[in-house]
Amino acid sequence: MPLGTLDGTPPPFFRQGPSALSKLTFFSVLALFLMVADARFEIAKPLRVAVAAVLYPVQWLALRPVVWAQGGGQYFESLQTSRAGEAAAQRKLGLQSQRANQVEQLTLENSRLRQLLNLRERVTTPAQSAQVLYDAADPYSRKVIIDRGLLDNVASGSPVLDESGVLGQVTRVYPMVSEVTLVTDRDQAIPVLNTRTGVRGVAFGDPAPHASALELRFMAANADVQAGDLLTTSGVDGVYPPGLPVARVAKVERRVESGFARITSTPLALVSGARHVLVLQPVAQIASRPANVAPSAAPRKGGKK
Repeated sequence: MPLGTLDGTPPPFFRQGPSALSKLTFFSVLALFLMVADARFEIAKPLRVAVAAVLYPVQWLALRPVVWAQGGGQYFESLQTSRAGEAAAQRKLGLQSQRANQVEQLTLENSRLRQLLNLRERVTTPAQSAQVLYDAADPYSRKVIIDRGLLDNVASGSPVLDESGVLGQVTRVYPMVSEVTLVTDRDQAIPVLNTRTGVRGVAFGDPAPHASALELRFMAANADVQAGDLLTTSGVDGVYPPGLPVARVAKVERRVESGFARITSTPLALVSGARHVLVLQPVAQIASRPANVAPSAAPRKGGKK
């Protein structure tokens, strides 16, 4: 075949269309037109709704790991926050409980101090306040230690009172502290007076190891003593001022085979819980002061004019 008869044009399969610039310009104008038309007339809204409906399951599945991770983090974070809040609440509750106990204790102490001050105003004997430090180490005695001693002019034998009545008597005096033997001690005795009948007696500490009572001894079996009678100091011993409340009769046992009645009384003072007390001067020591002062004050006979 002669070469001049060959067709040099490309076949339809390789035929070139519009240029790339023409396509860019056309599609740019078309995109701009669609954007303006969608913004003005919302012509693409149904298409977006349909595409969103079709793609929602895919989006849901794709977001599951993220949601699970966030949920797990929030769970552990909320658990730690809850535990921290619970611990803070418990600490706050403990502090409030401690403060409530302190308020109750301070209220009780304030009430006792007020009663002690009222008692100090009624007692004419010179007195000074003291605080109970601790109980004595001897388990077979009823003694306490107070924070007043020789430096505070505390004398041996001084009566000790709390806001309710006679607590005991100073038996040993040290420079800074003193030892007080309570009225319930087995070796302690105090003259008392029955305010209802005026009968005198002597109250002794209960010899039982763990008892906190007084026993009114040497009272006749037919003595007029009843449960509820108030016993006060008689003042005949020269130690306790008269009229101080000591105890209240709790039980009276009259035995046929014995000539004496067994009378048990309960001390009015807080022998197991006193904290603030009054230390009085012994009555005999107060009464002896004018006798000691009088000779020195009187003029001597035969002196120079």
